[in-house]
Amino acid sequence: LTNIAIAYGAQVLQGTRVNDITVDGSGVDVRTDKGDFRADYIVDAGGMRSILAQKYGWRHHDLRAHTRTIYTHMVDVPCYHATGAPQDAYGFPFRVSEGTLHHVFKGGWLWVIPFNNHDKATNPLCSVGLLLDPRLHPARPDLTPEEEFRAFIAQYPAMAAQLWHARAVRPWTRTGRIQYSSTQVVGDRWALLGHAAGFIDPLFSKGLYVTSMTVARLANLLLDARTTGDYSAAAFQPLEEMTLNYIRANDRLIASAYKSFRNYPLWSAYSVLWLLGAYTELVKLSSVRVLATDRHDYARRAQCLKLVGGGFPEFDRVAARIDAIMDAVDPDDDADVAQATAAMRAILLDVEWLPPPFADVLHGKNHLPVNKLRPGLLKPDDGFMGHGDYRAHFFDNRSTFELLRKFVADKVRYSTYRVTHQHVLVE
Repeated sequence: LTNIAIAYGAQVLQGTRVNDITVDGSGVDVRTDKGDFRADYIVDAGGMRSILAQKYGWRHHDLRAHTRTIYTHMVDVPCYHATGAPQDAYGFPFRVSEGTLHHVFKGGWLWVIPFNNHDKATNPLCSVGLLLDPRLHPARPDLTPEEEFRAFIAQYPAMAAQLWHARAVRPWTRTGRIQYSSTQVVGDRWALLGHAAGFIDPLFSKGLYVTSMTVARLANLLLDARTTGDYSAAAFQPLEEMTLNYIRANDRLIASAYKSFRNYPLWSAYSVLWLLGAYTELVKLSSVRVLATDRHDYARRAQCLKLVGGGFPEFDRVAARIDAIMDAVDPDDDADVAQATAAMRAILLDVEWLPPPFADVLHGKNHLPVNKLRPGLLKPDDGFMGHGDYRAHFFDNRSTFELLRKFVADKVRYSTYRVTHQHVLVE
């Protein structure tokens, strides 16, 4: 995006310290160590240390999720199967080092994200970090971050064994609570973007998605404002709505996920709600892209997205029922958990648009199929396009042939070969 902005004439000032931002009725003054600037509008993408959010007191921490983190980059991290259970013990069709590995436990999780997880990779680094609920696992200021990390994972032999010979290659980072949000996301002539507006937890890896979608939404609104001259908060309200929907949905998911970590059957059932939500969000996002006729139509269609569920009202109703069960269950009471998981499974299995691989997980399978194609996907009523309200919401009741034609064209347009070829031509 930066390169595209430069191509259109934007001046990029990297390594520039912003000292202050002042917003008034006619514009914005930005004072930096490389000079002062006047603008019609300011977008603060400063993350947790957003100047505008801190200056005007818009930060709040009234959120359900509550975690801290210790993390670094390491080398010499083996595949988990080399130090723990072998691949065939789980029946996986892949090695866990081919993706992101999550070790989950009561009150937190450990991530192991190798950057060399494919044949063409050249980066030997591996991102490793702990997320901990400080109410269950208080910080240890008497130890260095690495000492605390090592002491904690020593409680879990499988985790400790995988990282026994691993070496950190960047300074360790240890934080306090990482959750925050904002009472406002937009105002007259300003907006908070991405993590400047809020952050919850990296458990479901949605940061890039949220940032990309809010950038696209903001860009559309800025183009309109450039034409109309209307930089008011009301004109940019769709960005605030989308951003806060993302934050609220993520907070709810993360808080319930951490609660479920305390009892594996509970997590096993609750995780299917996340799978279903992520899948339907992807389906809606994909259909929005291929069905939209222009940028305004894209923005209109995408406004309903909120991290999970694709804006489908029936998903929201299912999620609300499961959330109520999660709020009530005692994860340390096995009898209560058994009753809660049975109720959640019944709700999910009753969803007529639940993909069969997700039903398989509810019945005990521990992974999704490598090949997502299966017989029956194109059946008129019970294929992946569904019917009734589901088909109307996600596919505009378009014909199977029309949608296939659009999806194939989209696949070709954004194929690796096509994008690489276009990039070479531009250079």
